[in-house]
Amino acid sequence: MTLPALLLVPGAWHKPAHLQHLIDELDGVDVHTVSLTSCGDDVNTLGDMFSDAAAIRAAVDAIDGPVIVLAHSYGGIPTTQALAGASNVRRIIYLAAFQLDAGESLLSSVGSSPAPWWVMHEHDGGAGDYMTVDNPADVFYGDVDAALTEQAIADLGYQRYAGKTQELTEAAWKGIPSTYILCEADNALPPFAQELFAKRAEKLLRLTTSHSPFLSQPAALAQMIKGELASV
Repeated sequence: MTLPALLLVPGAWHKPAHLQHLIDELDGVDVHTVSLTSCGDDVNTLGDMFSDAAAIRAAVDAIDGPVIVLAHSYGGIPTTQALAGASNVRRIIYLAAFQLDAGESLLSSVGSSPAPWWVMHEHDGGAGDYMTVDNPADVFYGDVDAALTEQAIADLGYQRYAGKTQELTEAAWKGIPSTYILCEADNALPPFAQELFAKRAEKLLRLTTSHSPFLSQPAALAQMIKGELASV
């Protein structure tokens, strides 16, 4: 049986390089990645949620044939915006992700208070404000090998603040089946919040991991993903 292609969307501060250990476990799968415009190493060129959505839609449209999109964390927001009406997308997998509805933003979905571990930096008179992360080892990588954690932290980019406040105008999961993978030892997006988001999904799966199972349990996550690919 020919499986659909897979597009991986990283979360805030993260890049496709963070997903390489997962990709290595996805043998036999046509894997694609996309870089978010709101994350990068140059604070002067950071995009926002809507430009992230445009990049995701372009990546999907470039794939010839059916595709499943897996979005991690913040990546679920522009993915939800991007995929409304995408005829080749068979399923969206939200991995410890924000599965929001139209009219919601990341900030509004968590009570409108920035996370205590967001480190704010003013730039360009407020128009280009961006964020770094306080103690990413604990927030993102609580169960990840120390050497992998060190490399993952070194690879993190800056994240533009605007993407946290912009409201969705589309909700692709209302027209495309979705699966939610809940990470039960997550310090970045609390499991109780994930439980609420998962109520919007068609299917709920669980991992006993931190926020980054693509680093701590890539083989287990890959098997879960392959099961979803085979189910469509």
